[in-house]
Amino acid sequence: MRWIHAAGRGLLVLVVVMAGYVASGARTDEGAADGRGPLTLATAGDLTGYLGPLLEGWNRTHPGEKVTLVELPDSADETHAQMTTDLRGGDRSRFDVLNIDVNWTSEFAAAGWIRPLPRNRFPLRTFLPPVVDTATYDGRLYAVPYITNAGLLLYRKDVLAKEGVPPPRTWAELEHDAKTIAPKYGLDGYAGQFLPYEGLTVNAAEAVYSAGGSILGDEGERVTVNSSAAREGIGFLARGFREGWIPKAALTYKEEESKQAFQDGHLLFLRNWPYAYAVASAKGSPVAGKIGAVPLPGPDGPGRSVLGGSDLAVNTHARYPDSAARLIAYLTSEPVQRQVLTRGALPPVRAALYKDPELIRKFPYLPTLRAAVGGAQGRAAVRAAAPRPKSPHYDQVSLVVQAVVHDALTGRETPESAVRRLARELAAISHR
Repeated sequence: MRWIHAAGRGLLVLVVVMAGYVASGARTDEGAADGRGPLTLATAGDLTGYLGPLLEGWNRTHPGEKVTLVELPDSADETHAQMTTDLRGGDRSRFDVLNIDVNWTSEFAAAGWIRPLPRNRFPLRTFLPPVVDTATYDGRLYAVPYITNAGLLLYRKDVLAKEGVPPPRTWAELEHDAKTIAPKYGLDGYAGQFLPYEGLTVNAAEAVYSAGGSILGDEGERVTVNSSAAREGIGFLARGFREGWIPKAALTYKEEESKQAFQDGHLLFLRNWPYAYAVASAKGSPVAGKIGAVPLPGPDGPGRSVLGGSDLAVNTHARYPDSAARLIAYLTSEPVQRQVLTRGALPPVRAALYKDPELIRKFPYLPTLRAAVGGAQGRAAVRAAAPRPKSPHYDQVSLVVQAVVHDALTGRETPESAVRRLARELAAISHR
């Protein structure tokens, strides 16, 4: 089994299902407990095999609430489809607890599929502050953050050291280095994830956010994308393809393809999630010991990343909500979160772990990731990462962003007309 890193494949998709489940229409009030029982936990794949040992620890200490693993498809789109199809079954749903991509919380909450959770049951103040926002909808907590993620700029530090230049902090510096330094070493300049899928939505949102813009407001009810910032952000990416410092091959890249291109020594710069740094730095990698990571650049300084990761939510019709909440508390406890990082190489949500000297020695990108997720002070200031556009119709929003931005990147549409079209099509979705 494999863990997904989506939208960073920060996406862990898991579903907790009551073993021997019999459909029940019983519903409980927020925070109530209907008893405890065994659970089945389904995951979209465990890349590093870390989850089994974590659940063995739970099962040893909770013999009446043992968890059995079940696997869903690796594809985020397929997992979303299976979850929503099942949840539409109401009290016939098999799922008790869902570990959902952070951008699904609003959709699932608005549909009434997941129940509000009592804030005082979980130590939210110990989490990185921005991640809690991904678990809320309409001012209420509907999930608990489990894994976080933020896009980083990976770079060949050996190449930049030979040139005597620091890693880029602005788009102009990135563009200049990609145009002038990369060709000297037989490298392509820059890549992200530009295939029309969720990763393109993330890359486009980061460009717009870094320029100071937004896409939607008021939980998806207001369209804000028709702005100079959006034109600047999408224009920056479109210019890269037009001028060639972003290779055409990047139009086919998802996380893995782009990571592999960087790991194989074909790129000077890469936007990706932290897992790509960990894998490319591993023993046997052609670029091991030759790479660094910094926050994403922006027009005038460090830019803004999109938050990735996953949140744990409880099905409205869960038969054992107390067991479900207890499992969530276990998976988000500090000792288990430490293992999520050390065993799974997945970024935890507990803030204290990002300051642990031992962990920083093993995962040197942690301070950079902490800055990208939660912001930093002073000269190193980085704007805190932001969620993807919140909307009860997020799946439709993402498809529109992918289609329109892809047309801009391939030259079928100018950035200006693409932004106007994006505003029109998003308005049609928000008024449904």
